[in-house]
Amino acid sequence: MKNKKPFLSLVGAGPGDPELVTLKGVKTLKQADVVLYDALTHPDLLNYAPAKALKISVGKRAGQHSLKQEEINDLIVKKALEYGHVVRLKGGDPFVFGRGYEEIEYAESFGIETTVIPGLSSATSLSGLQKIPLTNRGMTESFWVLTATTSCHQLSEDIKIAAQSTATIVILMGVNKLKEITEIFRQNGKSNLPVAIIQNGSLENEKTVIGTIETIVEITARKGVSTPAIIVAGEVVSLSPEFINELHVENLLKR
Repeated sequence: MKNKKPFLSLVGAGPGDPELVTLKGVKTLKQADVVLYDALTHPDLLNYAPAKALKISVGKRAGQHSLKQEEINDLIVKKALEYGHVVRLKGGDPFVFGRGYEEIEYAESFGIETTVIPGLSSATSLSGLQKIPLTNRGMTESFWVLTATTSCHQLSEDIKIAAQSTATIVILMGVNKLKEITEIFRQNGKSNLPVAIIQNGSLENEKTVIGTIETIVEITARKGVSTPAIIVAGEVVSLSPEFINELHVENLLKR
């Protein structure tokens, strides 16, 4: 094992459903000597790795990080030098708010060769599973993908800019700041803008709630939606059959 060439493969695990991983991702897992996996990666994916491969959870769930990023970086290098081929299995796409570049940059600083296998990002795939397009001709010409919080745990200023546009806005890691986010949209005259929140997208315990900027905070609290989830705000959300149903329910509750 110690004579194996150190190598790092950064593999995107997809948004949750293990069947949404790429064929190349599966092939790479089958060649792993070590798999370092995040909390949001589906455990079934580990079955693709050889039985003798070392499998290590490195956490990285919001608010429950088992290892700091610097510790993960060190572990990648240590295991690659000791065992050979390390597969770093990361939820979604490793280059979309996944800090993937930091990991390959650190490994390469030790002379370790690296490769990247992209994955389906929750930012671009989960709305489609709900039959909500991110763009639709005549309705919206673009979409923005944002993180709700900065590295300093403050609400991203980019949301204020995005709320002024006509684009579809996809916000990751934002449910805990939903009140602040909806207030920004209200200040831009978008109280009636349709919004969807998708929790545990693509998994069996998936939960989706739909409303408007004005109603989504109350709906989310009433239906018990929490993290991990994404927020999709834009006129395209009105194309979902659930949007019409939710409007009907809200109108009945107001009577």
